[in-house]
Amino acid sequence: MRLTIDTETDTYEQAIAAVQAAYGLRPGVPAVWPDAPPAEPRPGPQDLADDALADGWTDQLLFQLVAALMPGARAVLRRITELGGTASYDDVQQHFAHHPTHPIPVSRIGGTLTSVRAVQRHLGPDGAGPLLQRDERARRYRIDDVLIAGLRRAFALADVRPDLLRGEPARPDA
Repeated sequence: MRLTIDTETDTYEQAIAAVQAAYGLRPGVPAVWPDAPPAEPRPGPQDLADDALADGWTDQLLFQLVAALMPGARAVLRRITELGGTASYDDVQQHFAHHPTHPIPVSRIGGTLTSVRAVQRHLGPDGAGPLLQRDERARRYRIDDVLIAGLRRAFALADVRPDLLRGEPARPDA
């Protein structure tokens, strides 16, 4: 993420609000800020549908799953969703091998995705099959077509409300 503050035109309050927004915090925007966003309620999971899509999954449950995932697993699930719900192991591994924000070594993709199963067991509907299916023989990941639209809505809300997502783990080098 790149943040630019113009010290000649931006006020102190604008700079602070921009930094808070960059970190996903909901700043109190000063009334004097000419580009202040309207004070309307922000969307949340309650705004998503709770109608069953398949196997008991709803848009709200899919968002809860996305929000609870570790950032790396969330990025991989998003990538598979963006690809229409089907992706080869090689495509996913190569995409994340040198990813600028979520690099994942080729040997660790499978381990990264174990949290999808763990979170599903905790938050998912009872008796639902795996959200992210793995076909070892064909070396492909797959998500049921009927859930792709719900995942896209969940990721759209995640983009608007990153404050609702599980945060980045602490870096060992920090």
